[in-house]
Amino acid sequence: MKKGADMKIAGKAACIFVLLTITKLTRITGNRMAAQVGHNAVMTCPTKTDATMVTWKISPKMGGPCNLGYRADQNKTDKTNCSDRVNCKFQPEQSYALEIRQVGMADEGNYSCEVVNQEGNFHQTYQLTVLVPPRLSLYCDNHRNAVCEAAAGRPAAEISWVPENNSMTRTDSHDNGTVTVLSRFTAHSTNRKTVTCIVYHATLNETKSIACSSPQSNLILYISIALGFLIIITFMAVIYYFKLHGCRLCHKTEPPDTSLTHSLQDDTTEVEPYTTYVQKENTIYNSVSDLTVGQNLP
Repeated sequence: MKKGADMKIAGKAACIFVLLTITKLTRITGNRMAAQVGHNAVMTCPTKTDATMVTWKISPKMGGPCNLGYRADQNKTDKTNCSDRVNCKFQPEQSYALEIRQVGMADEGNYSCEVVNQEGNFHQTYQLTVLVPPRLSLYCDNHRNAVCEAAAGRPAAEISWVPENNSMTRTDSHDNGTVTVLSRFTAHSTNRKTVTCIVYHATLNETKSIACSSPQSNLILYISIALGFLIIITFMAVIYYFKLHGCRLCHKTEPPDTSLTHSLQDDTTEVEPYTTYVQKENTIYNSVSDLTVGQNLP
């Protein structure tokens, strides 16, 4: 019995020793990393001296795997099936960094680095997530409700309102992994003041404000404008009417021109003696003519 117990203890000790050895030789740590689309991302390996070999293994969610390696004995770097945007800086006595320029959605995935030296193998893993900032817009719909939209963001944005309100929110997912969130402010008060939309996202925090007047308020405004124009047109018509009829009264009450009357009378007086003389001459001429014809005189 005692011998069997000793054997079990020895076996457990051996297992613990093996596990400790493996833990010493191989150390694996994992990190989550986020990069904004269009920006650069840098990931580093564990900093170890006298590294004989460094290897980056990339497993993107889209496309095939990519490998980058560095051998110190040959001072040589190899790249297999990797984009030109992915590069490594393998320099002794420094961190072995992997840089991705202009990060895109296709770069999302798992990145693993292995550093080998005399002390053992050391691993560093990253799970890269690509963030896409949403396009923000705030407007009034046909019912004069404020609508806040965070379009094509990744992950989905969160929207809240000031003042607080039981808003209606709709979420639409797209094929490229982005999400559009639309929130409608549903207050029905006719005295609505300015409302503020607050958008929370991993890439930004932004607020926008807008005032959407109710249809009733717009109707009152349109009626007021129409009445104003009507009053102005009526006032101008009254002024034109009095101006027109006032001028006619002036023409009717204007005294006759006496100088013109005197002139006409003078002309008549001067013409009358001449007219009498001509009439007399015509009478004499007619009498003589009749006499001559009666006597058959030449």
